[in-house]
Amino acid sequence: MRLPYTLFIAFRYLKSKKKQKGISFNTLVSIGGVMLGVMTLLVVLSVMSGFRDDLQKKILGVNAHVVVTSADGNIDNYKALLGKLQSWPHVTAASPFIMGEVMLSAGKESQGVYIRGVDPSAEAKVTDLARHMKEGSFTALASDKPGIIIGSELAGRLGVVVGDTVTVLSPMGEMGPFGMLPRMRRFQVDGIFEMGMYEYDNNLAITGLGPAARFFGMDNGITGVELKLDDIYKAPEVRSSLNQGLGFPFFARDWIEMNKNLFAALTLEKITMFIILTFIILVASFNIVSTLMMNVVEKQREIAILKAMGATRRGIMTVFVIQGLLIGIVGTVIGVLGGYVLGYIINTYHIISLPSDVYYLSHLPVKMNPRDFVLVSIAAIAISFSATIYPAWQASRLDPIEPLRYE
Repeated sequence: MRLPYTLFIAFRYLKSKKKQKGISFNTLVSIGGVMLGVMTLLVVLSVMSGFRDDLQKKILGVNAHVVVTSADGNIDNYKALLGKLQSWPHVTAASPFIMGEVMLSAGKESQGVYIRGVDPSAEAKVTDLARHMKEGSFTALASDKPGIIIGSELAGRLGVVVGDTVTVLSPMGEMGPFGMLPRMRRFQVDGIFEMGMYEYDNNLAITGLGPAARFFGMDNGITGVELKLDDIYKAPEVRSSLNQGLGFPFFARDWIEMNKNLFAALTLEKITMFIILTFIILVASFNIVSTLMMNVVEKQREIAILKAMGATRRGIMTVFVIQGLLIGIVGTVIGVLGGYVLGYIINTYHIISLPSDVYYLSHLPVKMNPRDFVLVSIAAIAISFSATIYPAWQASRLDPIEPLRYE
């Protein structure tokens, strides 16, 4: 197969001079620069996507997709509301809950936590708490006795294990003869869960709906209803329809709204990292410019001969554009493959561990998004193409008379 002369010459100019075989050192440096830039950018973006995805799974593992509460604080005679919500479009499961802030203590240790009273069978259909039990059983909460399940970090802080008892204290008590008396009750630790997220493992306790209602003096009332949807990204739509359909005093919040600041910060950080790390590819493009400019200087005689033989300015320009694009494409392909392999190794073997109390994660997560790979590849090739324009234009303007004057 005969190649166009522009492509044939571009391939030749990538090689070493004279009798040396193989690709020139300058070409290898240029390819390596693009490769490192693309690989670094892809790994960082994959880590950012993995961090967001892992954090989202942990948040939705503890929290429902949509939560319905009341402006009155409590919802009395909630069973009618629960039945209505279970038949709402896109809702697959619903679970009532009671939420409050309490102090947990064991021995000389104490910790302020959120305590959530739930129906274990309904809660297992809405959240993933039951799947993250480290010790004990989530179904133990079905008993009417005052049992409690706490996070692994909280258990370690209080120094308790399954079977021990903890004291639950609420400052919102009942009025006694000498003023407000706090509520206090002993609960048995029936299990320990571990979500892998410090905020939940250290600050959340779960008990049964009955013991929570008796502790807070709510009788037949609840704090709200948790909803699970068939599509987590329909949460804003369902929230809006619930607010319109239920009316005052009920109002709904979805998981995106409740964590809006966190996910907005992660999105902004990912965009910022993309812009900053793209400068690595821009720096690598200067290697392409220098390589092509050196080729233009070295190949003045050859360019003059090509022009004398009838090559047009556009043809000469095409030779150097193709040369630069080949460097960019090869560097991009190797960088994409390298980024995928490195991301796979980091994600599979967990070679980078993190302190979970700082980063909410025990290891560096990686999620390789095809869209990121496509965008980075397009950006790298576009930058490489831009880097070829000036050297190619300079080559096309070369006067063939001067280099051949003394031949």
